[in-house]
This record gives sequence, C-alpha cells and structure tokens, in this order.
Amino acid sequence: MSEERRVHPDCRNASNPYHECSEYCFGIIAEAKARDRRDSVSEAGAEERHSKLPYHKVAASSDEIDDAEESADDDNKPPVEENEEGDITKLTGRKKKLFELRLKMNEARKANQTAMVAENKKMEAPTESRGISKQKWLEDRKKKIGKLLDANGLDMSKAYMLDTQDMAETKYKKWEKDPAPYGWDVFNQKSLYNAYKKRTKNIDIDLDEYNKMKEADPEFYREASSLQYGKAPKVSEDKIDKMVQELKDRDEKRNSFSRRRRFRDEKDIDSINDRNEHFNKKIERAFGKYTLEIKNNLERGTALPD
Repeated sequence: MSEERRVHPDCRNASNPYHECSEYCFGIIAEAKARDRRDSVSEAGAEERHSKLPYHKVAASSDEIDDAEESADDDNKPPVEENEEGDITKLTGRKKKLFELRLKMNEARKANQTAMVAENKKMEAPTESRGISKQKWLEDRKKKIGKLLDANGLDMSKAYMLDTQDMAETKYKKWEKDPAPYGWDVFNQKSLYNAYKKRTKNIDIDLDEYNKMKEADPEFYREASSLQYGKAPKVSEDKIDKMVQELKDRDEKRNSFSRRRRFRDEKDIDSINDRNEHFNKKIERAFGKYTLEIKNNLERGTALPD
C-alpha cells in the first residue's frame, strides 16, 4: 500500500502532485500566518484609536485609494493572466503595483539585452571576406562535382557530361553574349569551335553517301592501332570544288576586313598624350574654321608680324 503524501493545503506548491512538504515549507506557512495576524491586529487597533478621537472623519487608506484608482482603469486594461508567482487578481494596492513594476523592469532588461546583442553583431567585423567566401564556394562545388564524377566513373576533364540539355543551352547563351575574343583567346577551344560552326554552316550534308561510305569500310571509325590509319576514302570532285570555293571566300573576306585604327599614320601628330589629343580635338571643333588661315600661313611661313 502506497504511503500518503505530506502536503499542507496552504503550501504554495500544493498543486504539484510530486511535492511533499518539509520543515522549510511548514516554516514559510507559519511565518505567513503570523504576518497576517500582526497586520489584522494593527489595523484593528488603528481603527479603534481613530474612532475615539472627537470630530474624527474616516479617511480612506492608501490601499483603498489605489484600489479605487485602478478600478477606474480596469475597463481599458486587458485581462491579467496567471503567472508563475501566483494569481495577480488576488493582489491589491501596492503589491499589485510592485508586481507590475517588476514585469516592466524584466521587459526593459530583455529589450536592452536584445539591443546590445544586435549592436555587437553590427560592430563585429565579418568572419570571411567576399573573396574568401567565393573561394570557399568554388571549393565546395568542386568537391561536390568530384563526388558525382567518382560515382559515375569519370574524371574532372569530363565534368561537362553531367550537364543536362537545359544547363548546356544556358552556357551556350552566355558564351554568345561574350565579346569577341582578344589576344591568345582566339586559339582556345571555344573560339575554334565557333569558327568551325561558322565555316560548316553553309555546307550541305548528304546522308545517303555518308551511310554508303560507312557500310563499305568496316573500319570507318578507325583508331590509332588500325592498319588503315592515315588512309582516307576517295572524295568526289564536287566536294573538292566546294572546299576550294570555301577557301577562296575566306580569303576574300579576310582581305575586305578592316577595323577602326586608333592611330592614323598619315595624320600629323600635334599632341603629346591622349589627354592632350582629346583637348586638341575639342579646340579644333570649336575654333578650327576661324584659325584655318592663320594655321596655313604659319605652315607656309608667309605669316607676317604686326
């Protein structure tokens, strides 16, 4: 048979089913009862003394005044909920005001703490700069791609095989928006591939002839170890003529090509740097037609002093 719990009904932890009152609880209960008795006796004595005085007019106590002031604002205040210290609705007068002040102090303390943490975050320098973050992102992406390549049995040089059709089209669109290659970039793989596409754009492909050539030669797609390496099938005269015509067109296009030159050799040099050249152009545009005769006289040597 289980033992009954020792819980005093006036204990503040009586609602806890696992709590058992100890000597500490009984001492707190005794102190609270003694304090209530002292308060009641002092209030009764004060009322008796004041009632014996002549022309005594009963005045409201400070607690009653506080209760009257607070009752006027009860309609505008939201209902007070119960908290961990007990039911606030049972508190009256100064105790209730003191409890509300403590709540406000706690709210202010929490707000100050939050503001202080936010200010410290703003004052602290970022842990990583933009370049380091980008480098870290590239390293993580490279590791992720490396895992996918290892899972598919590929090396890093064939990472493009993991791209989908949509990803490849997006890359090609970005490449098409890039400016024209400059310097050594004209010899990279992308530039050579673009040149190949441009040259083969107007070439007609005969699939029937291609299939016949593939069926006639068992080693049509030969490797380096093939005995027929270096041999080429017979090409028709029409294809040779087309190739010759394509080469002639390229030569004509190359000869007709011209780009804007930054400096003209036939033009007289009248400046010492780029800034001075730009200034001279502005002066010439504004006053050139007015100073043309003076300039010609100075160049011919026929200008006479005044």
